[in-house]
Amino acid sequence: MKTQMLPIVVVGLHTAGLGVARSLVGLHVPIFGVYYDLKDMGTLSNSLAESFRAPHPERQEADFISFLINLAVKVGPSVLIPASDASLVAISHHKRELEKSYLVACVEWEIVERFIAKEHTYALAEAAGVPMPRTVLPHSPEEVEAYSRELEFPCLVKPSQSHRFFEVFRTKMFRVENRGELLVAYQRAAKAGLEVMLQELIPGEAACGANYNSYWAQNQPLVEFTARKIRNAPPDFGSPCVVSSAPVPEIVEPGRKILKALNFYGYACTEFKQDPRDGVYKLIEVNGRHNLSTLLAVRSGVNFPVIHYRHLVLGEIPQPSSSSEDIYWIDLTRDLGYNLFRTRSSGGFFAPYWRKHIFAILDFKDPKPFVKRCADLLLAVLQKNGA
Repeated sequence: MKTQMLPIVVVGLHTAGLGVARSLVGLHVPIFGVYYDLKDMGTLSNSLAESFRAPHPERQEADFISFLINLAVKVGPSVLIPASDASLVAISHHKRELEKSYLVACVEWEIVERFIAKEHTYALAEAAGVPMPRTVLPHSPEEVEAYSRELEFPCLVKPSQSHRFFEVFRTKMFRVENRGELLVAYQRAAKAGLEVMLQELIPGEAACGANYNSYWAQNQPLVEFTARKIRNAPPDFGSPCVVSSAPVPEIVEPGRKILKALNFYGYACTEFKQDPRDGVYKLIEVNGRHNLSTLLAVRSGVNFPVIHYRHLVLGEIPQPSSSSEDIYWIDLTRDLGYNLFRTRSSGGFFAPYWRKHIFAILDFKDPKPFVKRCADLLLAVLQKNGA
């Protein structure tokens, strides 16, 4: 009896969700998009049969889940893929309820909580022997004051839940140079109701970062792929805007250790940064959903969204596969905006553009998302200058 191929619902249609939708086109099944942010350029992708606006998954969680349940009535039994942290949190919270209508492509909240809340991730990493930056979790200004006497400056005030912190402050973390700045940064986060950690700063450029991408089942990795970060936007503590496929064997074993400690299954992108002081790659975070540079692995020969789909729907056990090296993933607008005039030479800046690459958003076969991205950026500039 032939297994029925199911439609797909991708939730969150910014860069990651757009990459997931484009990765799945070759399955020749209807792909529906769900968005809750008007800046999600993926809403215009021709990869989608249709897109739907939903309530915000965190601010209106109950309404968001009701929306997904009602959507299942319209599109029929489908594979549900959260492509943002906010949607991952809400969907994992209600996974058992949603499984009545969907095949849900994420782990349960009990696992999500341990990598979304970084203090749990670091506690597991320490127990598993995975190298990580020195990290403390204060619960009061008095504890911050006490810890500040032990910390080396500059250091980082880093959120427990990155996506919530970014939504409020539009930055991934605060860098502080002294005790006074540390207390101010902690108080800003506390006023916003956000829990933070104090963490040592690993020096070095974005090129010190690396990703361990993997697909897991039965508590073991079935497919693995590594990549090096080349540039971030913003440069210091932003997200990657240029990434290259490359072997990084040093991160494979620690990546396996932390995901095994999480009892993880499905796809994850685990981030490390090499500490130039001792040469050791140290854990930054675990992303338990398809990541920003999903299309890099696809362009290199490893299509994780298709692997995920075929495992869930058809029961196909993924097999290790080779991948091409020295392929680049480029988020064009962010790279140009933040890095063009910061790079020492134009030749150095454009080197990834001359090599085999794939753009995060720009695709001449699917141009509308890039047009929307540029229009949104232009509007933001005009509004800022007009303020």
